[in-house]
Amino acid sequence: MRNEEQTIEGRNAVIEAFRSGKTVDKLFVQEGLSDGPVLTILREARKQDTIINRVRKERLDQMSETGKHQGVIAQLASFTYAEVSDILEKAKESGRPPFLFILDNIEDPHNLGAIIRTANLAGAHGVIIPKRRSAGLTATVMRASAGALNYTPVAKVTNIAQTIEDLKKEGIWFVCADMDGELMYQVNLTGPIGLVIGNEGEGVSRLVREKCDMTASIPMNGDIDSLNASVAAGVLAYEIVRQRLQNK
Repeated sequence: MRNEEQTIEGRNAVIEAFRSGKTVDKLFVQEGLSDGPVLTILREARKQDTIINRVRKERLDQMSETGKHQGVIAQLASFTYAEVSDILEKAKESGRPPFLFILDNIEDPHNLGAIIRTANLAGAHGVIIPKRRSAGLTATVMRASAGALNYTPVAKVTNIAQTIEDLKKEGIWFVCADMDGELMYQVNLTGPIGLVIGNEGEGVSRLVREKCDMTASIPMNGDIDSLNASVAAGVLAYEIVRQRLQNK
């Protein structure tokens, strides 16, 4: 087991991880393997709705710390995921309008941890990430969050666009960070709100952006055209905080 990445190697160890109830974010299985132990691992993975990646042996060799992966490596979550309903309940108990972060394709664990830290400090009630194309709740994310992961629930969902549609029925409005959007100071960011952040390379995906009610841009006067995702999340989150304070 490699502590930093929270990985488990070897067939018996991976089977026991599943059977002991550990949350496995991703399972990496060598292409072409389909013997009894591997089929057992795949069956357990499907029960938990774990992401299964069939990869070449060379990829597993690169990932392996022990050199004895036996064709399977499991990547664990350091924390248990919440449900979206848990986040809504947390908002209800706070007595404040819901404030959520929706992260679209944030695959860097340091960015994810930093955003969770910002979400906590800005008073957000929780963070929602997609099942695929997202960093999981590893030890690296925990460290980058500076402990905020202990207090800020993170839910993992299959479909971000559908989750936004469902949350709209709860009265939540969604604002998408987009460099072509309206200047953030001119967007009404008060009330129940979900802040949607994409990665700095591709931004928010088209389908998710189309589900949002508003787009907001951050004023930039430098020579490059984008901010790190966690920095952008922080700037927009605190504009939401500012507007909420101003409208008390």
